Amino acid sequence: MIGGGYVGLVSAACFAEFGNDVSVVEIDPARLAALRDGRIPIYEPGLDTLVADNVRAGRLSFGHDIAAAVRGAEAIFIAVGTPPRNGDGQADLTYVHEAARQIARAMSDYAVIVTKSTVPVGTSRRIAEIMRQTCPDLAFDVASNPEFLREGNAIGDFMKPDRVIVGLDEDAPDGGARARAVLGSLYRPLYLIEAPVLFVKLETAELTKYASNSFLAMKISFINEMADLCERVGANVHDLARGMGLDGRIGRKFLHPGPGYGGSCFPKDTLALTRIAQEAGAPTRLIEATVGVNDARKVAMASRIIAACGGAVQGKTIAVLGLTFKPETDDMREAPSIPILVRLAERGADIRAFDPVGMAPARPHLPPGITYCDSALDAARGADVLVVLTEWNEFRALSPAHLAAAMRGRTIVDLRNIFDPAAMRGAGFTYDSVGRP
Repeated sequence: MIGGGYVGLVSAACFAEFGNDVSVVEIDPARLAALRDGRIPIYEPGLDTLVADNVRAGRLSFGHDIAAAVRGAEAIFIAVGTPPRNGDGQADLTYVHEAARQIARAMSDYAVIVTKSTVPVGTSRRIAEIMRQTCPDLAFDVASNPEFLREGNAIGDFMKPDRVIVGLDEDAPDGGARARAVLGSLYRPLYLIEAPVLFVKLETAELTKYASNSFLAMKISFINEMADLCERVGANVHDLARGMGLDGRIGRKFLHPGPGYGGSCFPKDTLALTRIAQEAGAPTRLIEATVGVNDARKVAMASRIIAACGGAVQGKTIAVLGLTFKPETDDMREAPSIPILVRLAERGADIRAFDPVGMAPARPHLPPGITYCDSALDAARGADVLVVLTEWNEFRALSPAHLAAAMRGRTIVDLRNIFDPAAMRGAGFTYDSVGRP
């Protein structure tokens, strides 16, 4: 596994749990040292135990030497970062291409080179070209195996997936048969639970990840717009979402209103898909609109908080519960909290924030004047307004009486709809949620 980041580490640990011998190559010295010491550099429930168990069993190891890692390997996964390229949103494939070159120089026997990173259409074929240019006599196949791991539930998603997508080179002399046999064997444990393993063309696999994430992002933006409409006409967005979601053609997931999507996948993948489509001459207008709706959503939520403060936040103390883009992760990438809190700080607000695991990762992204607190009630102490930005379960248990005792003001802006409106209003709060009367 080339790359010990989120995707690489989770995938490596789960493959090892299947009974395979897995070597993880990580070139970042600090990350490698942490992994070798048994410290997991990311927050993912259950991952520390899974890694420790498989290291102890001798199935999982960490190092920086690609040559040693690929020796005798039947499948070599590339799981390095593909950040957005500055200016156009397209994925930066610098690390992917360099990994391919290093793999080619290190290989001696046949292996399947599998792209696990999220990459544009055509990347697998480009990897094959790079490897042939680097070492013309190599025996190898390329494949695409995109991940569909939700942060906070990644191990469950890997072990009990909705589906596994494997893209094969149908233009290979054997039509991809040898690569199919290798990867089919690797995923054989999933056959026991009848998880669908779909073998498709390279290009189809590469596009499926972008299409899936973009569709889910579109559902989020859609329900956010419906929440705005519900507020105008007096409807309840949760009842609306339930009425929609019980239709099997639509489904109930990702119909939860909030301050907009964030994270490592949806913002990056929607931008990349629009770029791929533009370059192919088949623009994706719905996804382009989704990106615009989501960007505007975050700005609108900052304005909503300012309005709840009477039109100005200068000199007001605002308690913020939750900083990460979703619960059960410490990921701050594209988190709605970033543009929202930046704007509040620019307007002169005194911000007190608490997040169960995200405060350290949040500091580099947020204004320097924010006070990071020890608990939710600590953040609420002396606050004029309380704002919920991430729906951590521990916040749901906060009693209105305790909040009222801690706060100076009586205004709550709940952008995740975690509290009962009647209970909050009964305790004397002015309570503002999303899409609910």
